[in-house]
Amino acid sequence: MVKIKLKKNAKKVDIFLLDYIRKQKKSLLVSPMKYGLISGGKKIRSSIILDTGKLFKIKEKKLLHICAAVECIHSYSLIHDDLPCMDNDSLRRGKPSTHKKYGEATAVLAGNSLLTLAFEIISDQKNPISIKQKNEIIALLANYSGHTGIAGGQELDLKFENKRKKFNQIIDMQRKKTGKLFNFCIQSVAVVANKNKKEKIFFGRLGEEIGLLFQLADDFLDVKGSKKLAGKPIKKDWKKGKCTLINLIGYKKSIKYADNLEKKILLKLKKHGKKANNLKKTIKFIQERNF
Repeated sequence: MVKIKLKKNAKKVDIFLLDYIRKQKKSLLVSPMKYGLISGGKKIRSSIILDTGKLFKIKEKKLLHICAAVECIHSYSLIHDDLPCMDNDSLRRGKPSTHKKYGEATAVLAGNSLLTLAFEIISDQKNPISIKQKNEIIALLANYSGHTGIAGGQELDLKFENKRKKFNQIIDMQRKKTGKLFNFCIQSVAVVANKNKKEKIFFGRLGEEIGLLFQLADDFLDVKGSKKLAGKPIKKDWKKGKCTLINLIGYKKSIKYADNLEKKILLKLKKHGKKANNLKKTIKFIQERNF
């Protein structure tokens, strides 16, 4: 069962993160950092990393630092995304958002601290990958987290509110906001597997498509899901005038686009046979929107 696998993977990463933070010097920001980081999410990005590791026959222990770093980046982006100056969400994963529990200023600082912690984790001496691989992975993570990735996508998301944008503009925004971190999830494992430049680009783009599929699933949840299932208020994107494919082409056409995207992704994985089974199951889970 995919859900059982996700829970097991999430637990492994949570244990790693808690142990890593426990060994650091204490500060007033540790509590809000842990609140935003260890908050019951599925940690689907970590599972994508570990699934890709199985595809390349890489041991889990070589990938846990990468998993932990990705979850720090993702959590920082959510903490900032929930702020009143951005999406102004009071709930995250069924609990009060970090800024609701600790205040806006502390939430900003906790998010910033998680961002920097991600790079500390990758560069950690105990990370069992080579220095060359660490440097390449750090460069990728910085690129996909900043103005050409998550931050840039969030800026477009805010600028596009209550405006009618073209199909390609929406896809570009969602690729940056969500897809780039999924790109990193798979491409970073390709780096550890010592794949060549062409292969790394191929797997990175595959990850980006998985991220786009994930974003579409999230948009479907906002329209047809429940508050309990989503862990946050539903129909909020529609109320805020968010620029989504659903708002542009409608729910049914968006479902068809997502189905075709899933088929495209699975077709790319076909040549890897049974080695890609775990990754395929996670992708199907994403598309089925069983969150």
